[in-house]
Amino acid sequence: MSPHRNGDQLRLALPKGHMQKSVLQLIADAGIRLDGSERDYRPRISLANTNVKLLKPQNIVEMLQVGSRDIGFAGRDWVVELELDEELEELLDTGLDPVRLVAAAPISLLQDGKLPRQKFVVASEYERISRDWIAAQGLDATLVRSFGATEVFPPEDADIIVDNTATGSTLRQNQLAIVDELLLSSTRLYANRDARDNPMLRGRIDDLVLLLRSVLDARQRVMLELNCPQDKIEEVIALLPAMRRPTVAPLYGEDGFAVKAAVPRAMLPELIPQLRAHGGTDIVVTALDHLVT
Repeated sequence: MSPHRNGDQLRLALPKGHMQKSVLQLIADAGIRLDGSERDYRPRISLANTNVKLLKPQNIVEMLQVGSRDIGFAGRDWVVELELDEELEELLDTGLDPVRLVAAAPISLLQDGKLPRQKFVVASEYERISRDWIAAQGLDATLVRSFGATEVFPPEDADIIVDNTATGSTLRQNQLAIVDELLLSSTRLYANRDARDNPMLRGRIDDLVLLLRSVLDARQRVMLELNCPQDKIEEVIALLPAMRRPTVAPLYGEDGFAVKAAVPRAMLPELIPQLRAHGGTDIVVTALDHLVT
């Protein structure tokens, strides 16, 4: 392994596994092209002088720590597990693939929904987090390290698991109930601090973060356009949750205005009927690709 870089080349790590699809879509929506087959671990990227490698998220965190990668996507769960909060810099929380790290046990084991007082076997991929939780709960437990499919361990091979879950459906299918929530995690972009402080890389890293954030912000808003009569303009403006102020222009040859504003997508179900009731007409909603404030 060589942590040495090739000149001012930026070394980017992309995640394999369940994070891969959403991160690659984010990259594509940012206008960045990746070329390579599905099994290619070293795709070519359209960013100048940038080297890309696909790795498992837990390995990305480790490679960022040793300095063989400059920036990379990983879940907060592995940063916490490997105690790298201080060594790595979180550049961007994408909010993608949110999961909860939970402790869960067979429903049949619980008494009034709680763990009984007995000796346990706990299975988990997250060794340090699990040991801390066992100590904090004052449990008499032996930890067994799992390597994927942790939910299959109970009841024969473990009494409790510590694992991440997105919807809880896999836990329910295996007759497991959540007994505690340890932390929340999502896909985030991290940097090796030396790379972040490198004057040859800092600007390019900041530009990439700006580009990715613009896509994430654009997904939360839409461009809403409408027309309204002159005597209704103040009512319509009062309804619009614009980023600053809506754009207003007089309609050619008519006694009215055209109004445009980037509004939160989640407000559309309530906002459109209200605008219509207050004189808004010809309402058009358009998806945004990028949003830079």
